[in-house]
Formats: sequence, structure tokens, C-alpha cells
Amino acid sequence: MLDAAQLNAFIENGFVPVREAFPRDLADECRAVIWDDLGADPDDPSTWPGPIVTRPGYALPPFVAAVTTPRLHGAFDALVGEGRWQPRTSLGGFVVRFPGGEASVVDNWHVDVSFPGPDSAPTDYLTWRANVRSRDRALLMLFLFSDVTEHDAPTRLRVGSHRDVARVLAPHEEDGLDARALAAQADAASAHRSTAFATGSAGDVYLCHPFLVHAGQPHHGMTPRFLAQPPLHPTVPLNPEEPTAPVVTAIQRALTP
Repeated sequence: MLDAAQLNAFIENGFVPVREAFPRDLADECRAVIWDDLGADPDDPSTWPGPIVTRPGYALPPFVAAVTTPRLHGAFDALVGEGRWQPRTSLGGFVVRFPGGEASVVDNWHVDVSFPGPDSAPTDYLTWRANVRSRDRALLMLFLFSDVTEHDAPTRLRVGSHRDVARVLAPHEEDGLDARALAAQADAASAHRSTAFATGSAGDVYLCHPFLVHAGQPHHGMTPRFLAQPPLHPTVPLNPEEPTAPVVTAIQRALTP
């Protein structure tokens, strides 16, 4: 499902967009469910709860259908390896941003963490950790459930920053770093990188390396932006010493002198 140029772009840049990864009508169905859960009217801005609302995972049929298309499963095989990722049975968590230009706590540059440390609280995500093997996360995924232009709070992506993060994490081995320490060090290490924007149409999906440094931004457009950013979980640990797929090759190349 991904050609050689796309695979190389993922290794070098840390992400690849998959256009029309799931049908637009599924995006429409899913947005309708979320609007109903929010108790808001998409045609009446006075009912919008903004500036930002999060929603947990959904296991309803249209959400599951969106994350299990043959096009996406083929891309997972290409990036992570056949049999090396866990099929998802739900889709979340959602981040809905509303117009108004207000900043949010998610607008800082960061890397998503993936496992609890020995002193982590289940509800305190900032105490969770990431390590150089990307324990429990094979990909970061950005599912666009609405059309997103540069005015509609697209996620910002630091091109190539996954390589900087691999080098930040390597000295900490299995323990890795918690979210606060990793965000600070990853931001500093990748500040020289150029910025790309996760723009596109409803139904597009950005498949990102789990070490990619990214950030939200305020919404300066007119239409609420619906985004899901679930992880893809691995079935076996990523091993930089034995590259089996592009997601591991990217780590190995970052750590090779």
C-alpha cells in the first residue's frame, strides 16, 4: 500500500500521509456521534464547548471500520511488519478544537509516552514514559475526521525530529524518560527542524514514527477540527539492533555513528 518513496519519506521525515485511508462518509458518521455526545449543534456556534474538548475511544461500528480498512492494514504491514502490530478494536482519543484562536496545554512540543513507570499514577499521563525501544507503541496515528487547512489547527510536525528523540532516549535504555523530561529534552534537541502541518481531507491519516516531536496550535479557521490520535500497539518489542521494518530502521539509523 506504500511505495518505496513513501517508505523512505517515513524513515527520513518521521511521518507519511495516507490519503483517503478511510471513506469520508465514515468520518461524517463519526462526527455526528461525537456532536451528539457533546450535546452541541454543528450549525450553532453558541452551543460549541471549545476551545478544546477530548473524547475517549469509541468501539462503535463506524469508528472500527475507519481504523480497519485494507489500505491502512497494508500500510501498517509496510511500516511495522506483518504480524508485528495489534489490530485495533476501537478508535480514540479524539481532540476536537473549536475556532477562536485560544491556546491549549497540548500546543507545546512533545513526544507521546507509552507505558507507566514504577511510580506512575494511572490517571497522570505526564508520569508515563517512553524508551528507545518505543515500548507499547509502534506508531503515532493522526486520523482526520474533518477537512483541515492550515487555518484549522493542524497538528505541527517537526520533520526528522524522531531521529533526535532516538538519540535523547538511547542513554536511558529500558527505563526511558517521563513525559515532562522527554518533552523538554526533545524540544531542545529538535528546535532546528523545519515544521510541517498535518493538513488534508476527512479520511486522511498521518502515520507517524512514535518518536516524532509534534504540537497542537490554536484554531484560526471557521469549522471545528475533529482529530483522533490513537497509538498502534506492537505485538513484539521494537529492537533497534535488528531492523525488521521502517519504524525500526529509522531508530537504527539515528543511533548509527
